[in-house]
Order: sequence, then C-alpha cells, then structure tokens
Amino acid sequence: MTEARMAPDFVEAAEPFRRELFAHCYRMLGSIEDAEDVVQETYLRAWRSYGGFEGRSSVRTWLYQIATNRCLTELAKRGRRVLPSGLSDPELDPDAHLEEAGAEVSWLQPVPDALVLPESADPATIVAAREGVRLALVASLQYLPPKQRAVLLLRDVLAFPATEVAQMLGTTTASVKSALQRARARFEELALADGQISEPTAPQARAILDRYIAAFANADAAALERLLLADAVLEATPLRTWFAGRAVCVPFLRDHLLGAPGDWRMVATSANGQPAAVAHLRDPNGIYQPYGICVLTVTDAGIRRISSFGDPELVGVFDSFAGGAGSSWV
Repeated sequence: MTEARMAPDFVEAAEPFRRELFAHCYRMLGSIEDAEDVVQETYLRAWRSYGGFEGRSSVRTWLYQIATNRCLTELAKRGRRVLPSGLSDPELDPDAHLEEAGAEVSWLQPVPDALVLPESADPATIVAAREGVRLALVASLQYLPPKQRAVLLLRDVLAFPATEVAQMLGTTTASVKSALQRARARFEELALADGQISEPTAPQARAILDRYIAAFANADAAALERLLLADAVLEATPLRTWFAGRAVCVPFLRDHLLGAPGDWRMVATSANGQPAAVAHLRDPNGIYQPYGICVLTVTDAGIRRISSFGDPELVGVFDSFAGGAGSSWV
C-alpha cells in the first residue's frame, strides 16, 4: 500500500478513537499535556506501522495497546500526580501558615469535559463517561501501581476482555486477572475513604455553581457558608496546606482569599464531569489576571469539595471550552 493511499485509510480507521484514547491516557497520567503527547505519539507510531497492520486485532484495540504501553513507559520516569489532600493531614487552623509545594510535587490537573466526554446525545452514555473522569477517581488511580492502573482501566472502564488485555500488555491472562483483583481491592479502599457522592441533577449542579461564582464575585462569605457542607474540603494547588470542615474553610476563605467585591471574575465551565469555573483575579492595577480552575464536587445538598488549581496556563486551555459544546453543566 502506498503512503498516499495509506494516509486517508489510516485517518478514516483511527481518527474516531482519538477522544476516547485521550481520556484513557489522561486517566493513566493525570496530566493534560502528558496525555496529549502520548496520544500524538500513538497516532504517529500507528501511522508509520499501518502498512504492516494485518488486522490481527481491531484498530481500536491496536491503538489502545500502543497508547497504554506508552503511558507505562512515561510513568516509569516519574512519580504519581497528586492533590494536596493526598500529601498530609488537613490543617485545622484557618490562620495557619500556608506551605507551598516544591518542584518535587507533580500536581494532578483537571481536564475540560469537551476533551474527554463523547459527542453523544445519549444521556446514559454521558453519565457513564462523566463518572469515568471524576477528579476523585483520577486522583485515586494515581495510587495504584502503573500496571494495575492499566489493567483496571482496560478491564473495568473500557471492558476489554482479559485475553486482549494480556495481549496488549505482553503478559498472561492469569497475570491480568491477578492484577485486576489487587487493583479492585485497593481502589475500593480509596473509594470508601473518599465517601459516597449523592449526584445532583444537572440543573441543581448548575444552580450551585452559579451561587458559588456569585459568592466570590460579591466576596460574600455568608453565601459560601450556606453552600458548603459541614464536612466540606478546600484544597488549592500549588499549596500543600488544605482545610477540612466548614468551620475551618469559611474563616480561611473570608479572611485570606475572598478579598473585596469584584476582585474575582469567574466563568462557568465543566471539568472531569463536574461543575467548574475559570477564575481571574484582579491585580493592584485593576487588571484581571488568569488565576486557574476551580472544580466543585457537589451533592444535592451543597458543595462537598472545592479543588482549586492555581495555574494560569490552565485558563488558556479551558477558555476555549467555557460555556461551549461538550460541557456537562453549562
């Protein structure tokens, strides 16, 4: 097959899987940039070898094999990505010194829904996809050894047969079943530690997000207090320090973060299948500067967790999707 003929054939066969492959690599790596790099390399490698692809598996399985093994190679080079709540116990003093993490810490990144959720009108498909990229789930995955992480995702999230997973990873079916059993046991421990979420309806979630954005715009600590559950958690990268309990979170927000009315400007978006906001903070010259992304874990009773990612570069990524197609809550 000539290269000229192979190019359109390859694109037609492989391109439909790009978004789901990106979601898989994001779950494996916890980073938008790393996932993008792996997906790009996966398609480049697949294109180069497409002429010798003889259909021994489906194109989808073949792409997942390349991508998963490339993720495993990447994970062997570095430690896991974490959230502040994964580093230490919560701080009980709202006026405590805030400790910023050093370069040795790699932070988990949020991801825009538009990059990982399928373009589907089927509500059940969207709900399942959202659950598969929730921030707590991706954070928990980072605590599994890389190969167990891969097996759990390939078997339980993507529903590949054990025999195919064994072929992808160059191991035996028995080894895959053993790794899956260990991964499930560990993941269940992590899930129980995170607690159960009572999922609100989309209108409820959007209403909570709107109230959260308004509370910051108005520097209204009382409004935030009404939104937060008693066991609410507040974490904000790049700080190692995090807070647990409404009685601690509200004084910290009031005295150290909210500022004056108009200091914060936020735009509704969605990340990891959850309501989120793109945040800008007004500087002393009155100019709004990119701050980062705030992701809310909400129940039908209010906000359980605020995960704030103080990374201005994320704003550029999310600005393209704020309020647009692929957003679950906007």
